[in-house]
Amino acid sequence: MASDPDIRPMEDQTAHLEQAFIEEFIRTSGHDPAHLEQLPPAERQELLKHASTYAASRLAEVESRAHYVHEIHGER
Repeated sequence: MASDPDIRPMEDQTAHLEQAFIEEFIRTSGHDPAHLEQLPPAERQELLKHASTYAASRLAEVESRAHYVHEIHGER
């Protein structure tokens, strides 16, 4: 099956939000996301681990709120 050049693949909006949360954490930690390669590897790895945990918790919060909104509006 040939792909239609006029149809773009759907983007994963959650991935964009996750990346934004990661960058937010990195910035609030006093670093520039574009210059992480300048950090020592161990420090960079630790920062990214914490940023990933932060992003996961924020995504869970967003999802929980969305389910709550759907629930109070009688949607399932």
